[in-house]
Amino acid sequence: MSRKLSDILKSQQTKAAQDTPAAFFPRAPRSLEETGLNRILVEDLICKLLLAHGSLSGREISSHIALPLQIISDLLYELKQRLILAYQDVAGVSDFDYVLTETGREKALLARQQSAYMGAAPVHFAEYLKSVENQLIQNEQPNEAQLRQALDGLILPENFYGLLGPAINSAKGLFLFGDPGNGKTEVATRIADCYAETIYIPKTLLVEGHLIQLYDPRCHIQVEPEVGSEESERKQDQRWLHIKRPAVVVGGEMDLESLEIGFNAQTGICEASLQLKGNSGVFVVDDFGRQRIGPDKILNRWILPLEKSIDYLTLPDGSKVQVPFNAFLVFCSNYDPSKLLEEAFLRKIPYKIHMGDPGEKEFITIFRQSAEKMGIEYDPSLAEYLMKNYFRDIRNMRGCHPRDILRQLTHIARYENRDPEMTLADLDKAVQLYFSVMDGSLSADEMQDFTGEIKLE
Repeated sequence: MSRKLSDILKSQQTKAAQDTPAAFFPRAPRSLEETGLNRILVEDLICKLLLAHGSLSGREISSHIALPLQIISDLLYELKQRLILAYQDVAGVSDFDYVLTETGREKALLARQQSAYMGAAPVHFAEYLKSVENQLIQNEQPNEAQLRQALDGLILPENFYGLLGPAINSAKGLFLFGDPGNGKTEVATRIADCYAETIYIPKTLLVEGHLIQLYDPRCHIQVEPEVGSEESERKQDQRWLHIKRPAVVVGGEMDLESLEIGFNAQTGICEASLQLKGNSGVFVVDDFGRQRIGPDKILNRWILPLEKSIDYLTLPDGSKVQVPFNAFLVFCSNYDPSKLLEEAFLRKIPYKIHMGDPGEKEFITIFRQSAEKMGIEYDPSLAEYLMKNYFRDIRNMRGCHPRDILRQLTHIARYENRDPEMTLADLDKAVQLYFSVMDGSLSADEMQDFTGEIKLE
């Protein structure tokens, strides 16, 4: 060969690096003009802060509104010259403690009537659009090792990884369906862990004059840069948060209103819709088919986002704004999707995976591992007793059954002030407590015998 293999690989790596867009990083602004924010908006934030806190130093104001002190120092001085702020005391080198004057208090009260928001200065919507475009979840392509690591501890059929892998690699839409209790929700909520890259999101957005809070600690997990890393040495815009890829999970409580921008008329503060919170991450719709509104209405709401990767949201003033939709949409349902969805919509979700019941081997493995996690000594003979008397040729096995039965053992033991253990009597009682109503597995005589054991004398 005329070229060494190492040279070829190096050339390929260089080309791949050139083809890969530079990672998005929000650099700290060097001037107030660079933020693109109206000076009056920043003034109002400062005045509302001082109205709430009484007195703050320049550095404290800087920290609250997430703008560098050096770019708001001139603004603070100007507010002092306009008799809106006054110095209360010296707060260090080139810094002061600021308070509101009577004029400043009037300005703050007027600003608070418009919006009670106090926090980080917002990021312009245009900057947010650029960040979404540069942090697409489709840019990241997880492999089998990442998938297995994300699902570590779950007992799943081997062919399941081969089915799920292409879905997470494409991040284009997935429908997980099957009988309840086989791990659909657990798998769906772990999908976000397949993606190793982290992203940046604004704490608050400025969209056509409206402040919209984007950060939600329920689905946005912050990460800190390693000490000494290149990232830690760069100056980040503090209006942005460094997070793992979002994981938004909603269930039967989801309605059409939650897919729109929320607005509190009393505070004048807006909250981002679920789609905005899920951008560049994973959006899981759990228990699909059990929402308070019909599946057809929900599906019609998702047609445009799935087809065009965009959505239209209504602002508090009634105007519409186009927003990106870049989330890996995952539906979980106990129902057959062909009975819920029209064929036209089914085509828009390219991956449909059935999660069936575990086999006996997988069931026993789940039972043993669950017992170990709960600190219950595992007895193979009693596991065989359980299979023979309560499952094999009697009822379908579900992936949740071992965990739930073992929890019953734990609660029985706690009630009796002893350590949980796997005994024949406890297993019988646990199964009877768990299954008697769910599938009518107890005969009338068995029910009488069992209730006779626990009735008060």
